[in-house]
Amino acid sequence: MGNTDKFSNFNWLNEPNSWSLSNDVLQVTTDNRKDFWQETWYNFTFNSGHVYGIEIKEDFTMEVCVEASFTTLYDQAGLMIYVDEKHWLKTGIEYNDGQAMIGSVLTNGVSDWATGVFTGDPFKFWIRLSKVGGVVCVKYSTDNVTWTLLRLSPFPISDKYFVGPMCCTPQREGLLAKFSGLKITVPDKDILHSN
Repeated sequence: MGNTDKFSNFNWLNEPNSWSLSNDVLQVTTDNRKDFWQETWYNFTFNSGHVYGIEIKEDFTMEVCVEASFTTLYDQAGLMIYVDEKHWLKTGIEYNDGQAMIGSVLTNGVSDWATGVFTGDPFKFWIRLSKVGGVVCVKYSTDNVTWTLLRLSPFPISDKYFVGPMCCTPQREGLLAKFSGLKITVPDKDILHSN
């Protein structure tokens, strides 16, 4: 999709104090107690997590390799598609119940959370997010060869979407996350079943 698939064309939503970009590899160190969440169960709202994104108007598929050392409750890193504070989806690894889990949060006014056991190496994984019409499809890979469906969900139609790598640490600061291998392409005809 042209020159969009370079991190040098991206911008911050909630820029962290410490980050670097070299040879199209993004490294981020999270600030203290940053997250995205809207109300459900905890009755609090956060819109302070770090997203290094680009504005996309058409349908797309974005994928990236994520490397991070998750150690603390709710440490998280992956990809995010963001319309506004009340309409977004974030997905990737999140540390919960003493282990790194694969999951996603869809927020349409309020947040949901779906999570499950990750069978690969959580310190290096690949995540893919496709948006076609009013649908978002998320897949992940442990080897960048075989991709597994994580989520298919409705998503609000908008004239533009802010999309890119995301990381948060609601309970601490200092998670070092590395993002590489960025690809932005036209979605496959069958985003659900294509590998």
